[in-house]
Amino acid sequence: MASEQQQDREIRWGIVGPGGIAGKVIKDFPYVPHARAVAVASRSQQRADAFAAEHGLPLAYGSYRELIMSDEVDALYIATPHPQHRDLAIAAAEAGKAVLVEKSFAATAVGAQKMITAARAHGVFAMEAMWTRFQPAIVAVRELVDAGAIGEVRQVQADLGVNRPYDPADRLYDPAQGGGAALDLGVYVVSLALYFLGRPDTINARGSLAPTGVDADAALLLGYQDGRVASLITTLRHQTPGAARLTGTEGWIDILPRFHHPSAFVITRAGQEPERIERPQTGGGYCHELIEVTEGIRAGRTESSIMPLDDTLAVQETLEEACRQLGVEHREDDHVL
Repeated sequence: MASEQQQDREIRWGIVGPGGIAGKVIKDFPYVPHARAVAVASRSQQRADAFAAEHGLPLAYGSYRELIMSDEVDALYIATPHPQHRDLAIAAAEAGKAVLVEKSFAATAVGAQKMITAARAHGVFAMEAMWTRFQPAIVAVRELVDAGAIGEVRQVQADLGVNRPYDPADRLYDPAQGGGAALDLGVYVVSLALYFLGRPDTINARGSLAPTGVDADAALLLGYQDGRVASLITTLRHQTPGAARLTGTEGWIDILPRFHHPSAFVITRAGQEPERIERPQTGGGYCHELIEVTEGIRAGRTESSIMPLDDTLAVQETLEEACRQLGVEHREDDHVL
C-alpha cells in the first residue's frame, strides 16, 4: 500500500537509449499526469546532449550507469536494442529504479527471467512496454470479451509485416542487436494471442532466414489441449494488413489495422449486424503505458495487472521456441555497462 507521500509525488523519468522509438515515446509525457521526463543516457555524450536539447531535458549522461545511479530519476524507460535490456534492467532494479522495458523484454527467455527475478527481489516496478494492451480500443475489446459478448474465444488470427529491404547493417537484420521479425514484430501477434488465449500447449513455426541468419518471416500455429488455436504471421519482407480477429462461440471481433495500435474495431454478434466501435488513442498512443507505470509506482505496486511479468515471460518463451524451430538463437549482450 502506498503512503500519502508516494501518491502525491511526481515520478521523474529517465530515457535509456535516445533512438527513434524513444523520440516518439517522450512526446507523450505531456499526457501523463504526475510524470516528467528529466534525463537521457547514451554511450555517446554527444547523442545524449542532442536528444536532451531536442526534447528539453535538463540532464544528459554519456553512460547508462550514470543515469541508473542518478538520484534525479525514479523510473527508466529502456529503449536500447533487445540484447542490452537484461543488464540495464537488472542494474536499475539493484539501484531501486522502476523500469518500463521496450518490447521484446529481452533477447532470451533466460534473460527475461533474470530481469523479473531482480525486479521482484528488489521490490521495484517492472513492465514490458507492450503498448498494444493499453490502447483504448484493446481495453474495450478486452472488456467485451470478459463480459461474454462473443462467448468463449476459440481462435485468434493476427498478422504484422513490414517491407524492410535487406541491409546487413540494419538493426532488424543484425544478430548482435537481436534482429529478426520475431522479436520486433512477432512479439505483437504472440502477445495478443496469449492475452486472449493464455500460454499455448504446442508451438509450431515455419519461416525463412535472412542472409545474416535472423528470421525474415515466420508463421506460428499455437495450439491448446482443448482445441483452441492461434494462427499468426510476421515478416520483414513485405507489408501485411496488420489485422487481427478474435473468434468466439457466439461471434467475433475484428481489430482493424493496424491492430497493435488500433483506433477502432468491429464486433459481430451471432445473428446481429456488425457494430463498429471507435476508441482513438491519446497523443501518439504511448501515454497509456506510461500512465500505467507512473500510477503503479505512485500506488506502491510492483507489477501491472494488464501486462504482468508472468505474461511477458510466457511471450518470450513462445518467441524463443519459435526461433529455435526456425534455426535462430538469440544472445544477450554481456558488454552493456
